[in-house]
Amino acid sequence: MEMHQPETCFAPSERVDAQRIALQAQQFAPNSLVRELLDAVPSLLAVLNPQRQIVFSNRALLAFLAAGDDTLGRGLRPGELFGCVNSTLRPGGCGTAEACRHCGAVNAILAGLAGRRDVQEVRLTSEHQGRHEALDLRVHTTPFFHHGEQFVIFAIEDISHQKRRAALEHIFFHDILNLAGSVKSFSEVLSLQPADPELPEILQLISSAAAQIVDEIHAQRMLLAAENRELQATPSTLNARALIHQAADLYRRHPAAMDKELRIEDAEQDLWFVSDAALLGRVLGNMVKNALEASRSGDRVTLGCHRQGEQMQFWVQNPGVIPQHLQPFLFQRSFSTKGHGRGLGTYSMRLLTEDYLGGTLSFVSDIDRGTTFFAAYPLSFSPRAPSSR
Repeated sequence: MEMHQPETCFAPSERVDAQRIALQAQQFAPNSLVRELLDAVPSLLAVLNPQRQIVFSNRALLAFLAAGDDTLGRGLRPGELFGCVNSTLRPGGCGTAEACRHCGAVNAILAGLAGRRDVQEVRLTSEHQGRHEALDLRVHTTPFFHHGEQFVIFAIEDISHQKRRAALEHIFFHDILNLAGSVKSFSEVLSLQPADPELPEILQLISSAAAQIVDEIHAQRMLLAAENRELQATPSTLNARALIHQAADLYRRHPAAMDKELRIEDAEQDLWFVSDAALLGRVLGNMVKNALEASRSGDRVTLGCHRQGEQMQFWVQNPGVIPQHLQPFLFQRSFSTKGHGRGLGTYSMRLLTEDYLGGTLSFVSDIDRGTTFFAAYPLSFSPRAPSSR
């Protein structure tokens, strides 16, 4: 039995060769009782060998993958089958990258190989034809011995819609309710003291809170359209300096900006490029909002832009630091450092930037420099048509 052993940061990287996989797959041949039982289960199921390679996929999983051949995926690991971006980071593939230490799927499989049943949730970002897709899964693993060999039954449940609904419910029942409560409170003050000398400021606060409510609703509608591949970018000629000033002005009165300084490092000249104003404005707004939320009272958040070769780069910096072990998960849809029910901000930034605006999104975060997010866009681009998977 040939074994390949690339280096790994977590789970063993060894694999068996195609000949051994074929022999293991024969134990789940058509018309066998175990095959009939596994195919009868409506859940997505795969059988994995001790090297975490797929030797059998049931009918439900093959239908989910739109596969006409039951050999599809044989020899792959689950992350490789689903196109997980972390599965390509190291030669050993799925389970061998540093980020895999915190992957629910890998840990559940390892528990199964150790003889324990396990259930874990998995946040997975897959890449397909240059587009990113976020999946939230619940995986169940069960140890299984068949014909004297060790296997793990790997069952997959898609809970993406549950996670999305929970996040949207949090936004609408928590964030928007708080903003609406602010409008109500300011209105009551206004009705009780119509001649209050602070009337102009109260009116401004009401207007700001109402604008944030509308903005939040627009943001969620845009995100839903983007995930459904119904969004179409509309390019126009834009001024980069004007965009960063608009983003700063939008959040100066936001609750997250209280007792914090928002500073613009202005470009020396007007910088023109072609992109979609609404989508890019949403990304820059999220960058500023996230930086403010990650900052403490008295901190400074700085934003700016500059031309970098054939790209226009925007950046937002704050003095906070993202813990090293959390950084690999920052762009996953349901992950957030701000508590349960959040996690759409950075995810939507990358979704809009990379899938709709032809750009790239990245960040650096360490104790010396704080955290800086960078969004880079081509000076001119042609939007591609929406597509579905």
